[in-house]
Amino acid sequence: MNLNRREFVILTAGLAAAGCVEQNSAPRLKEVTIDAGPVGAYAADGVYARFRQEHFFIVRDGERLFVLSAVCTHRHCLLRAQPDRSFHCNCHGSEFDAAGKVTEGPALRDLPMLPSSVDENQHLIIHAVVV
Repeated sequence: MNLNRREFVILTAGLAAAGCVEQNSAPRLKEVTIDAGPVGAYAADGVYARFRQEHFFIVRDGERLFVLSAVCTHRHCLLRAQPDRSFHCNCHGSEFDAAGKVTEGPALRDLPMLPSSVDENQHLIIHAVVV
């Protein structure tokens, strides 16, 4: 599932709103860019979980370098990367393949891909929306 920037912002806003504890308060969202370091640091195929606590994984699959949400689409638990490059949710057992596609529920939606780019210094830049 590929999301454009607008769809990602809408999805992120919805997730943030669902997590708000205080009633009648709108979440304050801001767009941030995260410098994930040199693209060369992600040269080998695999899942890079260094930014799991920031809620995303970096995935290298051949020539493709992309960023996946590390949050389960079922109940928003933090996922764990597995040695076979899949992702597992300890909360309710959902499984996702290396491309973020659901392979076992209860999750019904694939993991969103986060927008990213490579800057002039050959650094991977992640574009995210945070509360």
